Amino acid sequence: MAIAIRSVRAGDHEAWLALWRGYQQFYKADLSADEGRLWRDLLTAHGDGPYALVAEADGAILGLAQYLFHKTTWSAKPRCYLNDLFTHEAARGRGVGRALIEAVRKHANEAGCQQVWWLTQDNNAVARRLYDQVGKLTPFIKYVI
Repeated sequence: MAIAIRSVRAGDHEAWLALWRGYQQFYKADLSADEGRLWRDLLTAHGDGPYALVAEADGAILGLAQYLFHKTTWSAKPRCYLNDLFTHEAARGRGVGRALIEAVRKHANEAGCQQVWWLTQDNNAVARRLYDQVGKLTPFIKYVI
């Protein structure tokens, strides 16, 4: 299977929305009230983003990656936050997630970023098998208010 990674386009809305809703279902989240704003932001991304990439094979969109750039007090160089990564269940284990991560890394390098980072749930075993191969697990714990 040849996987092509490209920026999201207006004609991708239906396929993107199906993936975005699958992602929300996986994480038991309801972000539907903000879908229209997010879609517009992704189509007109500039500066810090957010940006969206899709993975396509045989004319079907199989996955998405959404990311943004941000400054940090820990480095003069910006960082890239891989905010969302999701693939169709049938595409998992076929290189789609890896290809999306590598494409985000390429874009981050082109933007002069010091690192790409992301979060996942500790029980997301399928994704973590890939993440353990392409990234380094850190000891940080997330808090929110």
